Amino acid sequence: MLASVNTQYGPPEVIKIQEIKKPVPKDSELLIKVYASTVNRTDCGFRSAEYFISRFFSGLLKPKFKVLGNEFSGEIVEVGGNVNMFKVGERVFGYDEVNFGSHAEYKVIAQSGSIVTMPDNLSYLEAAPVCEGAHYALCIIRAAKVTKGQNVLVYGATGGIGSAGVQLLKYFGAQVTAVCHANHLDIVKSMGADQVIDYTSQDYTNTKTKYDFVFDSVGKTSFGKCKPALSAEGIYISTELGKNWENIFLALKGKLTKGKRVLFPLPTIDKSDVEFLKELVVTGKFKPLMDRVYPLHEIVDAYRYVETGQKLGNVVIQIQKQTN
Repeated sequence: MLASVNTQYGPPEVIKIQEIKKPVPKDSELLIKVYASTVNRTDCGFRSAEYFISRFFSGLLKPKFKVLGNEFSGEIVEVGGNVNMFKVGERVFGYDEVNFGSHAEYKVIAQSGSIVTMPDNLSYLEAAPVCEGAHYALCIIRAAKVTKGQNVLVYGATGGIGSAGVQLLKYFGAQVTAVCHANHLDIVKSMGADQVIDYTSQDYTNTKTKYDFVFDSVGKTSFGKCKPALSAEGIYISTELGKNWENIFLALKGKLTKGKRVLFPLPTIDKSDVEFLKELVVTGKFKPLMDRVYPLHEIVDAYRYVETGQKLGNVVIQIQKQTN
């Protein structure tokens, strides 16, 4: 089978398309024929190891995961002898942060993993980007304990995490102010934001509104910058470590103090989370924002584009075309 392989850390060019052995499912595993995946911030981080801390998960000296790709959609083509939750022929999608492997024509995953059947009205290209940004956003929203009617500001509302965050926050009943570039105001409004701020012409922290929660979905602001916009008990959460890892230290400090504070939750995902996101997609409460689609053989270009920081939502990889 064809796969996107990286055997060393580095820029997008370390990725090579190679023929490798097709995996064989174990007793409780599924073999998925992968039709679509994504290139996202997690893939980029594990490929580059730009943050040395990531090597404790991805391999200290060289990549432990030679085939990346944590999001996938595809068809079950083989099951292990103990599988009782799925059957051959079912269309599925999900997220695999344990073994990755979705940038390949076939992958295996445990039936107990973060995988569910696909909605009938969703294509493989539409299903692939459901989980990555949304599970980050969901974990952060839960950590902030957002309740109906709270004022929330989302910085970076057009990214994979931010665009999911806007939609999920609206589902939970928050009043959402979204910050983005002037060129994308209409896109963000269409996702349900109550207010939209163009960061090129307006200081989002200089506002009469005080926010119960500031969600920096791209890691380009700071607690110090956003503090004036927070309510007395307001929470700031960033998806990045911050300058000199300050968000971790501020989160630890916040456990000992009252008032405005930083949280730094670690993202998790399981099958129930994917089922929840699937239900939101089915009922029209959530639709992943898609930027563009690249074929597998152009995945290096996809990595380059994602790392420009200019993508809107998700970049999808078509691993192979459906033949029927």
